[in-house]
Amino acid sequence: MKRMISRLVPVVVLSFLGAAAPRCMPPTRAPYGHQPVHNAALFRVNAPNNAAAQEFTTAARHVSRVSVYVVGAASSGQITAQIRRAGDDDSSVIASRSLSLLSLGGAGSGWLEFPVNADVTPGTTYYLHLQATTTEDAPVTWYGTVSAVPGSLASWNYDTAGSGWQPSPTRRLAFHVDPTGGERCGESDQCYAPSSSLAQRTSGLLTNLTTAEAVPPAYAVGASYAGGSNVLRLPSGRWRYLPTGAGESSIVQADDPGARAQIAESERWLAAGRLPGRTESERDASRRALLSIRALLRPNGAFAAAWAPAWQYSWPRDGAFAAVAFAATGHDRESYRVLQYDARTQRADGTWEARTKLDGTGPPDSRTWQLDGNGWVPWATWQWYQAAPCGDRDERLRALYPMVRRAADYAARSLGPDGLPPASPDYWELPTPTANIGTAAPLLAGLNAAADLAALLGEEPEHLRWAGAAQHLSEGIARTFAPRGYPRTADGNHGSDSAVAFMAPPFNTAPADLLPALTATHRELLLPNGGLRPGNDPRSNWGSYAWTASTSFFALAWAHLGDEDRADSTLGWVLSKRNALGEFPETVNGAGRPSSVAPLGWTDALVLMTLRAMSGNPLPVPPSAPLTAGSK
Repeated sequence: MKRMISRLVPVVVLSFLGAAAPRCMPPTRAPYGHQPVHNAALFRVNAPNNAAAQEFTTAARHVSRVSVYVVGAASSGQITAQIRRAGDDDSSVIASRSLSLLSLGGAGSGWLEFPVNADVTPGTTYYLHLQATTTEDAPVTWYGTVSAVPGSLASWNYDTAGSGWQPSPTRRLAFHVDPTGGERCGESDQCYAPSSSLAQRTSGLLTNLTTAEAVPPAYAVGASYAGGSNVLRLPSGRWRYLPTGAGESSIVQADDPGARAQIAESERWLAAGRLPGRTESERDASRRALLSIRALLRPNGAFAAAWAPAWQYSWPRDGAFAAVAFAATGHDRESYRVLQYDARTQRADGTWEARTKLDGTGPPDSRTWQLDGNGWVPWATWQWYQAAPCGDRDERLRALYPMVRRAADYAARSLGPDGLPPASPDYWELPTPTANIGTAAPLLAGLNAAADLAALLGEEPEHLRWAGAAQHLSEGIARTFAPRGYPRTADGNHGSDSAVAFMAPPFNTAPADLLPALTATHRELLLPNGGLRPGNDPRSNWGSYAWTASTSFFALAWAHLGDEDRADSTLGWVLSKRNALGEFPETVNGAGRPSSVAPLGWTDALVLMTLRAMSGNPLPVPPSAPLTAGSK
């Protein structure tokens, strides 16, 4: 690749002084309008010292689009494609189109398409010319191949250090003239994607409800979902979807009957439930969140946290939130399926592994289990029951009750004389030296939920046992965590934690001193990008990344506590960070851009729960049952 030898100067009209007269070419040539291989960096195209051109011919009389494979390090300026009759003569331009690098997302790579609309003569040699203008000393490079391309026409390089325009005998630039079908970016190859978007591992999901397939960030550019579905509308106008029974996606024409049937089915499913939101924009976010958690749900009830290798496992915590979101939006069958999976995968002692493989065969590694699952699952079961159709819900609850009994009994036995559970990894999946609020608060919600379920089924001894344990735990939290503002750990040595929100509805009845603790913790965890880090434990380094789930904890708490302004502001930030496909990412980087995986099922569920509360229908809270004397 050549290098720039002089300072870049912004230009608008490009003119190459002293250019030679156009070369004489045969009057007609066989069509040569495509060279897709882009495995080598060839020519830098930064103005005013660099440009490149590719000879082409076509059998058509009109060219409407051209595409080139570009890798750019510049974040601003523009890139211009022209069709010329002579590569070295800027007066021979018959079509020109410029695109803003900033509007493309800045630095990035991939196939870049230009609408040009040029009338041409079939069989005549033309020149596809490319040049970028930017004030940055950052290369913009046209890629191609150094391998032989049979029947190819010349690629040209303009370099002031190399005496102007020179043909390249061994290099062939990657280009398409009027790309169609699989030649359109987003099908077999990626569109130009900004480097910032490539911080995401996944950008969306396809599903046939049996399996799923992630949409890579570079293939999400310019794409959108068709209607209320997981069928992807591509920049080419065709669709990509996972046909019924298939293990991988297919690209089909728009209006393909199989894709249409999938769209209709998912829209019927949405219509059968309730879509929370006060505005069409909020309902659109709910629609996408519901479709995403449905896509992450396996037929056996396992709930994948996200669809990327390190996330393709079922955590009891994530599944509990999904079960509640399904139930809260009228999707009873999906909610109950998650809880049935929890019942099947519960360990004999009443606890759960940190996570299981999606086929339910067990943990993928030796990661330490977390006690908070013993709170989340009974709480989710209670929430399911509140929303379930009356019919046979008591019978179905009876089927889940052994799971609840084992979980609640273990939780009750785990409490020490101080009323607190033992030290256990919290939702950070990191150990703490003393009890943490991320475990204590869910256990309180779970014990109160289990006690109420026992009362509903007439199991009075268990109702009293678990209600007593819940009171013991509540008193321990009040003595130990409350005076310090509900920090991460009981010893107060590990900073603030977003899990303070677990002390609020819809998990627990908020203590009188919770509101100032929520406000103070939010202030301490707030990042310049507007979101929250999970905590500020001095031992952990979250960097500049905000976590959408941790931020959503506060939106959910404030929505259920009636603080509409704070809830609106916090949820508004989360909603604003959806990616181009409308999916919620796991994290947002310091520049305010989505990163990690999208969608993240936990955030989807939290947003649905929050929007329901903000639409005037908050979730119920497990009651703190009154105790008779000596019942502890």
